Amino acid sequence: MGEISNEAIQKLQNAVNESNYIVFFGGAGVSTESGIPDFRSQDGLYAQKYKYPPETIVSHTFFMRRTEEFYEFYRDKMIFEEVKPNAAHKKLAELEAAGKLKAIVTQNIDGLHQAAGSKEVLELHGSTLRNYCMNCGKRYDGLKIITGTTGVPKCEDCGGTIRPDVVLYEEGLDNSVMRRAVEHISKADMLIIGGTSLVVYPAAGFIDYFRGKHLCVINMSETSRDKAADIVIKGKIGEVLGQITV
Repeated sequence: MGEISNEAIQKLQNAVNESNYIVFFGGAGVSTESGIPDFRSQDGLYAQKYKYPPETIVSHTFFMRRTEEFYEFYRDKMIFEEVKPNAAHKKLAELEAAGKLKAIVTQNIDGLHQAAGSKEVLELHGSTLRNYCMNCGKRYDGLKIITGTTGVPKCEDCGGTIRPDVVLYEEGLDNSVMRRAVEHISKADMLIIGGTSLVVYPAAGFIDYFRGKHLCVINMSETSRDKAADIVIKGKIGEVLGQITV
């Protein structure tokens, strides 16, 4: 723990106590404590060597042109079957159950917030747990259609190509999810930003809609919002939130 002071935790606790409409905005750092690597960290996927850069592989163009190679990478590096929610996911679910937290806006695609019991989860980039046939639209929930097959998964009804319901590079975010995210953030009296470098747009731009009292940033490294925040804690999100009582 070291540098996470009791004073910082107490300040966060006080803000949580006096807030009634908390929104959490999170990124990859929320899931690293569950064993899912961060795309942009030093030892993350982007630092590794592939035939193509990972940004290229998880793009719409690559998926359409080299679907089999996309799935090789996707199965190898983006599907995590055995992961479990960590202290951060669990505490956020507790805060929601207590009526304090109104929404989670996440850039993650792993479904761990729902696994922890959270209900109002707005997944800006979709989810690996949802898949659909590009031809007939049949939906396939869970990972089995991906992990239980090799090559390009095909629809059992029409034989069409199945794709994950995730937002690839070059694709736009879902309008209704964005609208709900903005609505929650603009109503919040406290916004907790956690485990995100805030470099991915348009997602990071949602922070601009916050007009509430307490802006809290919990992250391992500096972010562009640190100066505007009244609470900045450098540390692992699970270790920090785990100390908060509901």
